[in-house]
Amino acid sequence: MLLALISVIVLASTGVWNPFPGVWEWVDRSEPIAEPDVVWQQRIGGTPKSVTFAGDTVLVEQRTRVEARALSTGGQLWERKADWAAVAGAERDAVVVVGKLLVKGYEVLDPTTGVTRRRDDDAVAVWTYRNLLLDARCAQPTDCTLSAWDPRGTAPLWTAFLPGVGSGLFADNPGLRGTRRLSSNRINDGVAGPESVPPLLGFPVDGRVHVVDTATGSVLQNVEPGREERLSVVGGRLLRITARSQDDSCYFAISGRDPATGQEAWHRAGINVRTADKAGCVQREDPQGARNVLIGVGPDAREAVLDGYDGRLLWVGADGEKLVAVDDRYALIRSADQRSVAARALGADRVLWTRPAGGKAGAALTPYAAVIADEKPNRLVALDPRTGRELAVLRTSANALAVGPTGMIVGEGREIGYVRFGGAAVAPVPPAGGGSPGSGQGPGGGDPTPGDDDTCGPKRELCPDPPGGKDG
Repeated sequence: MLLALISVIVLASTGVWNPFPGVWEWVDRSEPIAEPDVVWQQRIGGTPKSVTFAGDTVLVEQRTRVEARALSTGGQLWERKADWAAVAGAERDAVVVVGKLLVKGYEVLDPTTGVTRRRDDDAVAVWTYRNLLLDARCAQPTDCTLSAWDPRGTAPLWTAFLPGVGSGLFADNPGLRGTRRLSSNRINDGVAGPESVPPLLGFPVDGRVHVVDTATGSVLQNVEPGREERLSVVGGRLLRITARSQDDSCYFAISGRDPATGQEAWHRAGINVRTADKAGCVQREDPQGARNVLIGVGPDAREAVLDGYDGRLLWVGADGEKLVAVDDRYALIRSADQRSVAARALGADRVLWTRPAGGKAGAALTPYAAVIADEKPNRLVALDPRTGRELAVLRTSANALAVGPTGMIVGEGREIGYVRFGGAAVAPVPPAGGGSPGSGQGPGGGDPTPGDDDTCGPKRELCPDPPGGKDG
């Protein structure tokens, strides 16, 4: 064996025959990430922090760099050094925003070429949405300006004054006072990509919450919470959530207030929206939910979904049922026997579809597909959220990283792959439109209405009143 090895080394060094490249290629060969096989599979430089669809490209954010790959082939289009990256805009109007930690400014890049479309040298924080890009810059710690941009625009749409943006607001998409999404094993938290900007945003500054109208830039409220309160901006309302400790228990109440006048629009008591610690009822978390809806637990331990605008109960679970995913339109519920997951339309008393799933199955809802991650055996399944039609079924232990209009990106370690949805492309259903959940107008009120958009807010509060006034 020693003589054979010496012979191979001599042959390789003289250029007669070199088997080592072929051997290394065999050792380094990637195993298929899923079965059936994906459209393409690529090994990237490191484990991705996030993956996002951006038109015909796929943006891969890593620890110290960002790269774009062609959706059709997976081939690398460009690469940049960056500490953070995010996508703003939708489909073919998308842009990539990149920056460095603890360094002011950012760049807006074309997702296909990586060419800089716009550069900013002063912003300390950036928020990215499907239809808007927000940035904040501060001349002094208590003198900050919030600006709104069209993702591909070159001039701000509006600017607003804020007395500081808080020490924790920096880099991309720092937390605001809204809702916390339900999380799931094997499904990336950002699997749905950027959302449309809500009608109102709550900026925490020095213990107060500044409520900003995202259509005009007006600062509608500047509110300090009470000692037992937490403030959150959901569904076009400012929510004052109270958790009071008494008799070794926490007693909860929620007050939804008009952001312009401060008057109470609705009130509910006894619903725990999971904002408080186990000890002392101290509220350190935003309520669970998504966009215009809240998730709570009633005194009878049954889960419920509330409309953030008017406080209506859009869904109340049966004993033992568990909510695993929710958005403005649908809820995915695990059955009490932990053998199936069912989809329901919010505000409508009917089951849309039911699918067998294990007790540890996770799920997520996106504008294009409902994703279920099951175990024993490991599966990733993408379904039409309205009908339950199978779009993709994979035998894989990989994670669902991103979902787009034509397919999804799955990944395991440094390997990522593209799975194309079967049949026709899924038409996105806007997550919020002319009505609020359960109103019968647009999302949540039965089947979503094609053509609805997000520009008017959950109750069309951002649009001019029709003749006769608003009906909500």
